[in-house]
Amino acid sequence: MSSADIFIGETVGTAVLILLGGGVVAAVSLKNSKARGAGWVAITFGWGFAVMTAVYMTSALSGAHLNPAVTVGIAIKDGTWANVPVYLAGQFLGAMIGATLVWVVYYGQFRSHLTDQEIIGDPADKPVEGAHGATAGPVLGIFSTGPEIRVAWQNLATEIIATAVLVLAVLTQGLNAEGKGLSTLGALITAFVVVGIGLSLGGPTGYAINPARDLGPRIVHALLPLPNKGGSDWGYAWIPVVGPLAGGALAAGVYNVAFV
Repeated sequence: MSSADIFIGETVGTAVLILLGGGVVAAVSLKNSKARGAGWVAITFGWGFAVMTAVYMTSALSGAHLNPAVTVGIAIKDGTWANVPVYLAGQFLGAMIGATLVWVVYYGQFRSHLTDQEIIGDPADKPVEGAHGATAGPVLGIFSTGPEIRVAWQNLATEIIATAVLVLAVLTQGLNAEGKGLSTLGALITAFVVVGIGLSLGGPTGYAINPARDLGPRIVHALLPLPNKGGSDWGYAWIPVVGPLAGGALAAGVYNVAFV
């Protein structure tokens, strides 16, 4: 596959991943959404279906990594790094495009939600401590993740462990014959693994398990003209980047030691 194919596939695939994944969080969270209050199970299955759709759509172009942790894991497994920058560029650009499209689709709901005094309180007040900490805005969870209890080492460990499960599943069950991306069956397996991680390990941090999925939309949250949106919680932002990358590397190390 060419560099152009990789970049286009990763951009389109990650954009679709974030559009559908962020979309289900917006649907469940925002006022005047028909799905509001559907709950955590709806979110976990929504993300699983997002992964499946994006992978099937773009696997022929790029192998559908759609996640820097997966790209790093495959690179460590193979010892081949030449295309890693192209993968990462497409993934981060696609994540930002997908997050912007979520804002477009839910534009009216964002405005309704963020102007409801029962939800945001007095905009003149300082942000209060909540599920995502004092520096997080009231809709940041649609764009990026945050911990329910802010303990840095635990939050980091959770992301490392959850991502290691994902990447080890990809390396052992999901790769195509060339070993460069997800196979047809691997896409389905990976989608169910993502659902399982969300249900079992997603409670503490919201299971970023993907640096592009978290950082790209967090940047979009910071840039979008959303009224009363609050902060983007940059103090936490390193954890869903470093944790998944470390988890992907750990999974590749385990694979090379135990499965080769």
